[in-house]
Amino acid sequence: MKAVRLYAPGDLRVEEVELPEIKADEVLVKVMVVGVCGSDIPRINEYGAHNAPLTMGHEFSGKILKIGLDVEGWNEGDRITAGPLIPCHKCEWCEKSRYSLCEDYSYLGSRQDGAMADYVAVPANNLVKVPDNVSYSAAAMTDPAANAIHGLWKGDVKGKKIIILGVGPIGLFAIQYARYLGADTIIAIDISDKKLEIALELGATHVINNLRESNSEEKIKEITNTKMADFILETAGSKITQNQALHLIAPNGRVVYLGISHDELMLDEQSVENILRGEVEIVGSWNSFSDPFPGKEWFEAIKCFKEGEFISDPLISQKLSLDKAPEIFSKIRNDKDFFYNKILFTPGLEE
Repeated sequence: MKAVRLYAPGDLRVEEVELPEIKADEVLVKVMVVGVCGSDIPRINEYGAHNAPLTMGHEFSGKILKIGLDVEGWNEGDRITAGPLIPCHKCEWCEKSRYSLCEDYSYLGSRQDGAMADYVAVPANNLVKVPDNVSYSAAAMTDPAANAIHGLWKGDVKGKKIIILGVGPIGLFAIQYARYLGADTIIAIDISDKKLEIALELGATHVINNLRESNSEEKIKEITNTKMADFILETAGSKITQNQALHLIAPNGRVVYLGISHDELMLDEQSVENILRGEVEIVGSWNSFSDPFPGKEWFEAIKCFKEGEFISDPLISQKLSLDKAPEIFSKIRNDKDFFYNKILFTPGLEE
């Protein structure tokens, strides 16, 4: 089969490899669509994988081709997506069903071979059934949708004035889910006009471009009638927006940090002042895995796709064959003006 393999940072190859052999508790999945996660980009272009060479990819959808001897409740041909985390089910956190905090986990596409391939082996326990009215492209975005849900469940947004800092795929799903939960005001902040246009299409009530707005604090006061934001979800993972969140939060508000950062964060004096005097709550949000595994967030995301609460097509910026993977990651690394949002590879749709 064809697979996208990472040998070292910047050394990504499309190769012919053997089909995975499945264990008794696994299924073999024919990959229909696999997405590029924001975490894949630094992994491929800067940091490398935990084990190399490694087949990349952990956001995917497909159909079951073969079933392991001990697998029950699944059939060949079932349409599925799957959580990429493979927890140990033995540590303290697994026993508490806090699987995202597992101390001895594996992970498709970063610690073991993933889904940027024609086929992938997946533990049956990780599978989530995809309804017939949900496209394979939408189902491949269940992971970022579930991450958005997990972050918003860290607070109460109903009737609140909220900010989504960063409107990549997770941020855009967060806008849709915040609207579904009944947020009063949803302000999207980013540096891309194209993404902000999509944010308005998907339910944001206001948008701010950080590159052009000279005083975002005054703008937020204007929008919220001097109150600032009750709840902020930071998805960009930028030290600029991480610090900015603490300037835009109201007293007794909550800031949820979800975006993965690879940079040092230094809080300025005003940020610390706002935390202390405003008794601001700061909360972390990591992944989306809970009980029943792979997580109630995953089942909620699929329900939102099925019922039309989540729209995915506006998020898709490119649909490509697996052969284009080295080229697209090189373009991301070298072309600062290259626009992308959710990039999808479509191995199962190319026949």
